Amino acid sequence: MGAPAYGAVLLFALAPAAAVVNGSGAGVNSNSVLVALLDSHYTELAELVEKALLLQTLEDAVGRHNVTIFAPRNEALERDLDPEFKRFLLEPRNLKSLQTLLLFHVLPARHPAGSWPAASHPTLSGEDVELAAGANGSMRVAHAAVTRPDAVLRPDGVIHGIERLLVPRSVQEDFNRRRSLAAISAVLPTGAPEVDPRTHRLKKPAPPVLPGAPPVLPVWDAMAPGPSIAPAPAPGPGNGKHHFDGHSQVKDFIQTLVLYGGYNELADILVNLTSLATEMGRLVSEGYVLTVLAPNDEAMARLTTDQLSEPGSPENILYYHMIPEYQTEESMYNAVRRFGKVRYDTLRLPHKVVAREADGSVKFGQGEGSAYLFDPDIYTDGRISVQGIDAVLLPEDDKKPATPVSAPDRKAPAVTGSRKSKLRRGKLLEATCRMAGVFGQRSRLASCQ
Repeated sequence: MGAPAYGAVLLFALAPAAAVVNGSGAGVNSNSVLVALLDSHYTELAELVEKALLLQTLEDAVGRHNVTIFAPRNEALERDLDPEFKRFLLEPRNLKSLQTLLLFHVLPARHPAGSWPAASHPTLSGEDVELAAGANGSMRVAHAAVTRPDAVLRPDGVIHGIERLLVPRSVQEDFNRRRSLAAISAVLPTGAPEVDPRTHRLKKPAPPVLPGAPPVLPVWDAMAPGPSIAPAPAPGPGNGKHHFDGHSQVKDFIQTLVLYGGYNELADILVNLTSLATEMGRLVSEGYVLTVLAPNDEAMARLTTDQLSEPGSPENILYYHMIPEYQTEESMYNAVRRFGKVRYDTLRLPHKVVAREADGSVKFGQGEGSAYLFDPDIYTDGRISVQGIDAVLLPEDDKKPATPVSAPDRKAPAVTGSRKSKLRRGKLLEATCRMAGVFGQRSRLASCQ
């Protein structure tokens, strides 16, 4: 953009402020130092001021006190400036950095060349700039030499021409940070951890897990590979890193069941009949969370001997009552109220527990084998949640597919003898019959009868 054309635009922008403000001193007028920025040597700086939306800010500063402006020459902004840095300044998201950089060139005081103060001075950006004077009379602003001292002198300020752009530390750090982020190469996403189906261990070592973070190994692969009908522990192939004292938490929740009353049968199965208490303690120690749907003693008494005598039956029954999530009565009730029906994974794959709202509570299962949430939040410690129910849940048996009923053969409707098909005569045949009637030959055509 040429200097005369851009000068006309800036003069038009400053025209409303050219009037004198009554009672508050003189405002910006045609003899202002801001208008002097239209000098042909500093049009690039004036254009940046316009793009940074700083005209009003500078007008307010000039109205309060004199200013000193350090104006880089046009060549320093056109050719000498790093293209990448210039692109950074002109991006809309970096408007704050551009404003900080330009205000770093303005001092809220008048410092002509005759009284050059060699010291550190605050700028309108809030950062200090160092002014220095050489023995030979040269002047410097930070690392830039003053090439045209007192280039413009006005009643409200002075402009010094400098050899290059001044870059404050904050803008340089912001630019370096953005450039570093842009230079980071994209990282290929890694898939889910591969688990050896034979050993249930990770094929590759897992990255370090922070305390409290979810474990890398799925809970089903961290469990013991088979049921154990003995009080002895049956450790599963976990990661061996215990971030929590899961055994103490399991002990506390079992003691809570006993003291709460009505859940002694479940506590006895967990501790004496199986080693599930030890297995649960190990899982919780490694960072897993569990929600136990605990049947009360009346529900456990309804179990038959056949249901408990088969090897692995107690474990399978209790695994079906353990959800690998941390749920409370409130969270489950809110879920069924919102979604109507919720399916929760259990430690007994691939079976799921279906929950729905019923009578202002949560109902698990379907049909006669359903159970209601009877005693909510018996034990909740952030890792283990125990919810009392009034029946034992059993997975649905595999239903046989219903035999498809074949559709009856469709027969065409019978045609009775009393109904005859009526011939339909076209327009051409009707016209022929009329012409034959004119000549007395209609009776000879069978179709005209």
